[in-house]
Amino acid sequence: MENKSGNNIIIGVDDKVSPGKAFVLGLQHVLAMDLYIAPIVIAGLLALSTENTSFFIQMCFLATGLATLIQTGAGIKLPVVQGPSYVPIGAIAAIGGKLGLGAIAGSLIPGALIIALLGYPLKWFAKVVRRIVPPLVGGTVIIIVGIALMPVGLNNVFISEGNIGNNILIAAVSALVLVICMLLGRKKNGFSTFLRLVSVIIAIVVGTVTASFFGTVDFSPVKEASWFALPTVFPFGKPVFDAGAIVTMVFVYFIILMETTGTWFVVSTVTGKELDEKRLNRASVGEGLGCFIGALFGSTPMTGYSSNAGLLAITGVASRMVIMASGLILVFLGLIPKLSTAITCIPEPVINGIFGIVCVAIVTNGMKVIQPIIIDDRNMIVIGIPILLTIAVTILPKEVLSSVPDWANYILSSGITVGALATVLLNLVIPEEKRRVEKEVSSIQ
Repeated sequence: MENKSGNNIIIGVDDKVSPGKAFVLGLQHVLAMDLYIAPIVIAGLLALSTENTSFFIQMCFLATGLATLIQTGAGIKLPVVQGPSYVPIGAIAAIGGKLGLGAIAGSLIPGALIIALLGYPLKWFAKVVRRIVPPLVGGTVIIIVGIALMPVGLNNVFISEGNIGNNILIAAVSALVLVICMLLGRKKNGFSTFLRLVSVIIAIVVGTVTASFFGTVDFSPVKEASWFALPTVFPFGKPVFDAGAIVTMVFVYFIILMETTGTWFVVSTVTGKELDEKRLNRASVGEGLGCFIGALFGSTPMTGYSSNAGLLAITGVASRMVIMASGLILVFLGLIPKLSTAITCIPEPVINGIFGIVCVAIVTNGMKVIQPIIIDDRNMIVIGIPILLTIAVTILPKEVLSSVPDWANYILSSGITVGALATVLLNLVIPEEKRRVEKEVSSIQ
């Protein structure tokens, strides 16, 4: 699937960036991430102590940084930021609750290695993706990613601590500042370019200052955090390999792989870089190795973060050097708990107000992919029904999930997975006219 970027990318994928500039631009991606949410939820479900919860979050920062360096530096070789996936939360909680913390690592390691082997030496992953993911499917999956994430960000604004009206105002100010910086950044002069490059940092600073007026900024946890802490391998005990737990996590890994493939399509579209077979197979290896490292250090499975992919379009910065700087910052934060704790103190409404605009960028990039395609009745169904199912799953009452089998729970807990599966299946099942296929291929080329 080859794409031509319609975005005004200022710094390209392979452009050189000075270390100082890479640090500042990479810091934006770190500040805009909510990577600490998944580990906090898991720690609560496993009833971890305060000390173990802090250490768990620290290891997630470290594993995220290492996984990002692997994926961007040697895997897909595109600006992809890795982070803890939300998909396996239920499975990890169930395995840890029934079999102990050691069984979590034991269940994660085999699946991670399988994902890596699919890329090399087997080289199966790219063949499957190239066969079942044409531009129509790829573009629809990108749109689905953005739509599925929109209510997540909005709901996080509504349920954040504090007055809901204040939270909405804080989120609105953060989003508005980002939009203003984006619009002012359309001009090609130096100051406008600067505004666009650092638009996310500006939005975070203004949003945090706004939140401080309402008393929702609390950096007191930073005082209690230690300055330095070394990671340990298998910090929660030796791995326990249970066959049932391993099979469950392998299934979950394939769902995560589908989810992260959608992120890769977003990045490919924004940067204009083709997802050829070599790149896809390397991406599968990078994904597997990132998850393997996460398991070793007591973290959770990693996935490509769609929100960071959307930031590429917003800031116009697509340099791998910048994303690798993000990875180094995350590793650094994983070793210095006091700093990683400070990141977690940025008010949720600020992050999620920005996150909403990021989702808009993701959706519009998906639209660019399907723009050249003729939207007949067949393609309308392939595009429309998966979007409908994505929204349906996203607003599905939580109590419904508790009444279905575990395998269905894992699928239905991710609107992106349901939408992506529906898109692939509908495109395979519904036949299309040969003449129309030829016209679409020629128009895309």
